[in-house]
Amino acid sequence: MIGVDPHKGSHTAVALGADEAPLGQVRVRASAAQAQRLLAWAQAWPERTWAVEGAGGLGHLLAQELVAAGERVLDVQPKLAARVRLLAAGAVNKNDPNDARSAAVAALRSPSCLPVRPDDHAAVLKIWAKRYRDLSRARNQVACRLHAALCDLVPGGLSTEICADQAEQILAGAGPCGAVQQARAELVADLRRVDALLRETKKKLAVAVRVSGTSLTELFGVGPVVSATVIGDVRDVSRFGSRDRFAAYNGTAPIEVSSGNRVIHRLSMRGNRRLNHAIHMAAITQIRYKHSEGRAYYDKKIAEGKTPKEALRALKRQISDAIYKHLKADAARAAAAGSQGPGGHAGNDSGASVAGSHPESRLFGQATPGPAPTLLPPAQLQERASSRVNRKTPRTT
Repeated sequence: MIGVDPHKGSHTAVALGADEAPLGQVRVRASAAQAQRLLAWAQAWPERTWAVEGAGGLGHLLAQELVAAGERVLDVQPKLAARVRLLAAGAVNKNDPNDARSAAVAALRSPSCLPVRPDDHAAVLKIWAKRYRDLSRARNQVACRLHAALCDLVPGGLSTEICADQAEQILAGAGPCGAVQQARAELVADLRRVDALLRETKKKLAVAVRVSGTSLTELFGVGPVVSATVIGDVRDVSRFGSRDRFAAYNGTAPIEVSSGNRVIHRLSMRGNRRLNHAIHMAAITQIRYKHSEGRAYYDKKIAEGKTPKEALRALKRQISDAIYKHLKADAARAAAAGSQGPGGHAGNDSGASVAGSHPESRLFGQATPGPAPTLLPPAQLQERASSRVNRKTPRTT
């Protein structure tokens, strides 16, 4: 096992045997030849596995280069390597060789280190989702600066969210166009540019989500932005053995702080906060529409005596379970399509391979507000269909 501690300027690698005894150490400069130098150094151990600390962060490029070279690479979470260093016997100083050794030991001992895969369509969705989030933050900053400038013209400021058209109307009625008005108009132009970039990014993101073939958009309140965030951060849903582990990863499962006979659960602030925010937005959307099943579940929890925040947390857990079910179904469908080869077709009937694709098994209603689907029993549906056929068949004498 070769542990690697990646940095911006250099990478330190430490090789360990099966007994965790050190076999070698090297430090290479971060450059275009970094992977070739590491591979040349590691030729002494033909049967090797690389353990890169933070393969999704600073070690992403190096891990992808090693995978492209045909190497087996494991992703070691920095927290896991830090725990190994903390629990190591003796005084272990904090330096690059010890960090690399901790990553190798963690990969040898822990089965939770996942293999690094080449960038796929999930990486595309992650980039588009991040771009949309960054533009949204930039839009808020520009809007706040514009609102502060308009407070000099409107007594008490604006009580609603500012938009470019509204700001132009206020500037037009503020008086003659001078140097000050022209400076304020530049802020309006900035807001228009960011709004245009947001619209364009959302369109391209929607196309990327549609190409992925995911069924997440069938969930009420889960649009392209939420779907891209979920798929981009989860990537491989098989690393979660159950929906409980997935809920712990996204922070919708409460944490237990029990002691003795006292059993207490508290709100979890752990996990992936981007994924938690995406689930939160889906929950808020469901609560806003009274015809959604999520709103019915929320009202049910309120009737049971839960506070609004507690009911919202319960709804977020239900959405997390629904997302996990759809991700598992998408993975199963992709595996089946891959086993069939080119030209394969999974068929199209009431027992679709994607969970939730049939109206009777759809979770939390339709993806967008609209008329409720028909949920009649199969026998009654068949009876109606046969009656329509009998009405259309001409009578013979």
